[in-house]
Amino acid sequence: MILEKINSPCDLKKLTIQELHILSQQIRELIVEVVSAKGGHLASSLGAVELCIALHYCLNTPYDTLIFDVGHQTYAHKILTGRKNKFKNLREYKGLSSFPDFRESIYDVYISGHASTALSWAQGIAEAKKIKKDNTKTVAVIGDGSLTGGMCFEALNNCGHNQSDVLVIFNHNEMSISRSVGALSNYLTKIISAPIYNRIREELENFLRQFSLGKKVAYHAKKFEEALKGLIIPGVFFEELGFRYFGPIDGHNLEILIPTLKNVLSLKGPRILHIVTRKGKGYKWAESNPEDFHSAPIFDKNKGIIKEKKENFSDVFGRKITSLAEKNKKIVAIVAAMPKGTGLNIFKEKFPARLFDVGIAESHAVGFASGLAKQGFRPIVAIYSTFLQRSFDQIIHDVALQNLGVVFAVDRAGIVGEDGPTHQGTFDVSYLRLIPNMVVMAPKDKEELEEMLEFAINLNCPVGIRYPKEKAHSLGMKKEKVSLGKWEILLLEEKKEAAILATGSMVKVAKEAVEDLDKEGIKVSLINARFIKPLDKNMLEEIAHQYKFVFIIEEATLIGGLGSAVLEFYQKNNLLEKIKITCFGLPDEFIPAGKREDLLRIYGLDKENLKKKIKEILKEKVYV
Repeated sequence: MILEKINSPCDLKKLTIQELHILSQQIRELIVEVVSAKGGHLASSLGAVELCIALHYCLNTPYDTLIFDVGHQTYAHKILTGRKNKFKNLREYKGLSSFPDFRESIYDVYISGHASTALSWAQGIAEAKKIKKDNTKTVAVIGDGSLTGGMCFEALNNCGHNQSDVLVIFNHNEMSISRSVGALSNYLTKIISAPIYNRIREELENFLRQFSLGKKVAYHAKKFEEALKGLIIPGVFFEELGFRYFGPIDGHNLEILIPTLKNVLSLKGPRILHIVTRKGKGYKWAESNPEDFHSAPIFDKNKGIIKEKKENFSDVFGRKITSLAEKNKKIVAIVAAMPKGTGLNIFKEKFPARLFDVGIAESHAVGFASGLAKQGFRPIVAIYSTFLQRSFDQIIHDVALQNLGVVFAVDRAGIVGEDGPTHQGTFDVSYLRLIPNMVVMAPKDKEELEEMLEFAINLNCPVGIRYPKEKAHSLGMKKEKVSLGKWEILLLEEKKEAAILATGSMVKVAKEAVEDLDKEGIKVSLINARFIKPLDKNMLEEIAHQYKFVFIIEEATLIGGLGSAVLEFYQKNNLLEKIKITCFGLPDEFIPAGKREDLLRIYGLDKENLKKKIKEILKEKVYV
């Protein structure tokens, strides 16, 4: 088996093209086998197998710098760079990351998980190399989705302006090329990327510049080349930004990809090699349904059947907002390239003209929502917590400062699990709570999420509603109507020695802990702190005068979270001496990959750990 002999990119260079084709099939088989058991980014990684092989075949990594945007397409890269034996531990706690991670391998330059970043990084590295007189190559691999992000356009503009020595591999996996256009494009790219063509072009331009008409002739010669390419390939846009453009070529054809890549690598300055690949390549179910296999859960690899998904909070959100939109024509929805992931595919089917998918452009999504709100609409912006942080300035300046009624549906808030530190939604409470005019809520169960959505669309101010990546549940507990800044008492003990203030996903865990403690004769009141901002100040004052111990539980970073807000309130009102407060939450660190339930246990946010800590504090009467 050829794959068994590949322990580093150096081993690739010993293989023939035919052996590389066999290797690509063996890599695909390994990816499907592991991802079917672990979950992960299948379709994109299957589509980039030949690309990863060609890059490591032509480059001298890790001395040459290879940067992948996002990292959805890097499984073959990991397998080729000495990690094939660890690949079976993909997405596990302390296992192999689903994304590039410099802590994991010298072949990974960054920890990457957000789109549109790679070209900015690459330009910085290339300019640093220029200063250091380092002649190694710098390559950035971006997908077509990355071009919807403003950061990528900014980098393209600056890279072209500075003539930075960067090769951009534009992996286009949405466009199909007809045989005739594809063949002509391949042929033309071979010609214009060949060393002899570029040497003649440069020498001719230098020769013509010596004469009075030379500049004009050279200019018109270049325009003729651009016009020729513009007739048959979409390269003029990049050329106008200052890049040499090559392609598009078939990204699965190693006979074309490898020599073209070698030629383009031999050139200097900003270059773009446009390749076309197919998502899910080599696995028919992923090819025919790439969206479901983008971030795939566990599935049957022999039948391509994804394990039946139970209703989650995203589904509840999508169904409810669609129902509300049937009655309120002012409701519009905005999503950043993830209508299915956020549950808005339901809305899209019902109201296609009122669903706006802006692509991977979260900053624009929020600015766009501002304009809709200014015209009297009620925009619902559904974005994962980790990606919403990319639009922090727009939330402040475009929405909150203008005090506009935009509802932020903050999906995947808290620990998301196997995707790791780039995707954990641990910071949204902190970055939303500090913004003036902002209301921040977290539902205890699916019914409360539905009620909060209905409540939020009737508020004339910015609102954030955070909910976790987990199965939707009903607590079946006392339900008080949602009212601005009012908390809900779920369990009230007469002794009133200790109370738990839990918010969002932690209400369920706290309820289970309180019920177990009750069986042991330990009585603890439970309060649903469903408004993180504004706080229920009246209830907080009552708690300070009636209880000795308060436990605050949240699935978010402790810095700037609900616990911080409560401590700030008590300090401001000189009530800290009356009460002993313990905060449970996530520490000041990036949370690694792992199953959600395992990470909650590791960080003490599960029932057993909460029970143990509460018992210790109540027994010893110690303030920790």
